[in-house]
Amino acid sequence: MTEHHPVRGALLCIASLALFACMDTTTKYLTQSHEVPLIVAVRYLGNLLLMAAFLGPTHGRQMIRTQRTGLVWVRAFCLALASLLIALALERMPVAEMTAITFLSPILLVAVAGRVLGERVGWVGWAATLGGFAGVMLIVRPGSDIVASGAVFVLAAVLLNLGYQLLSRTLAASENTFALLFYTALAGSIIYGLALPWFLEDRPPSGLEVVLFASLGVYGGVGHFLFTAAFRYAPASLIAPLNYVQLLWAGLLGWLAFDYVPDAQSLLGMAIVAASGVLVALKTRRPPEKRMA
Repeated sequence: MTEHHPVRGALLCIASLALFACMDTTTKYLTQSHEVPLIVAVRYLGNLLLMAAFLGPTHGRQMIRTQRTGLVWVRAFCLALASLLIALALERMPVAEMTAITFLSPILLVAVAGRVLGERVGWVGWAATLGGFAGVMLIVRPGSDIVASGAVFVLAAVLLNLGYQLLSRTLAASENTFALLFYTALAGSIIYGLALPWFLEDRPPSGLEVVLFASLGVYGGVGHFLFTAAFRYAPASLIAPLNYVQLLWAGLLGWLAFDYVPDAQSLLGMAIVAASGVLVALKTRRPPEKRMA
């Protein structure tokens, strides 16, 4: 039964977004000295182990039971591949700008859902979509600090995440939430676990790097738990616009970890993307899908 504690729900949401931003910042830090597939593999394997340890004993059957198994796997692989592309983008661009561009996914979903799912878009949805694109163009404009390949990687991740979100809406009526979470972690663990032997390094990681690697699965697992819990206490119409607080966390952590502050035009572009996303969130009033597993 849902409990109505909006403040508690909002705080849980904000805390989960801080953890997602921590995961992105940690990933970027590790890409400076480690191969990206290795980082993504450790994250997914850590996430899978956490789910097996904490959810397995109480939700074991729910985690493996599916009705539309093929689509569940396709959804999971979309997110797993998007995670690799996001990590490759973080290797080449700042955390805040990357985060802002990924928020194109829920904005584009409104436009695509009109054709694919038969949902009504309306002028608000189209205005928000165009505004989101305009904001991204300011971020990746010629002369900015964004490396072109980084922008390509994150935009490709946006398209994969769009497919992931469309499938999430399609499967929401037939599949259990625990199963959807489990199969995303399992798919990433299979892909990157099989590739792991080719990316193992000769030197052992330092003590700090061991802690950072271990934290990736914790950030993702606990972040998703808190994000899901937020909807028990607050309505989606309150939680959805709060998602864009992640931009503030990303900017703060980028400054603390890398002494980086986006320039004025990039900040304007990020604000436009966030405003467009909030407009979409207020229009649809549905809980948005997160990009991380």
